[in-house]
Amino acid sequence: MRGDRKMIAWFDLAAQGEAEVVTSPMTLVEAYDGRTTEQRWDWVLSRLQVADIGKDEARQARRLLTDATLHGHKHAIDAVLAVIARQQKGQVTVFTSDVDDLERLLPDTIVVKKV
Repeated sequence: MRGDRKMIAWFDLAAQGEAEVVTSPMTLVEAYDGRTTEQRWDWVLSRLQVADIGKDEARQARRLLTDATLHGHKHAIDAVLAVIARQQKGQVTVFTSDVDDLERLLPDTIVVKKV
């Protein structure tokens, strides 16, 4: 999040109602690096939607991991994010630092881009 102009542009589009930025609560916790001020953190949160995740999403994420022959905490957050991406309507793009794993967890109809 810190200074990534592409993501800031997406947040601005979301604030204008021109795009939806949806993520998991786990992704937010993982992305927080300790250098981001509380004010900046609140600004980011105000521009995105945080998906509710529960047992059904956990089951789906586990199935995705099994199908991709992945497992463990290293891939858990990616699997949950993949489940959320699959639930979205229309054109979906997932921004990630870990393109390889998410491409294994998502269909070709969902674009995965490195940030």
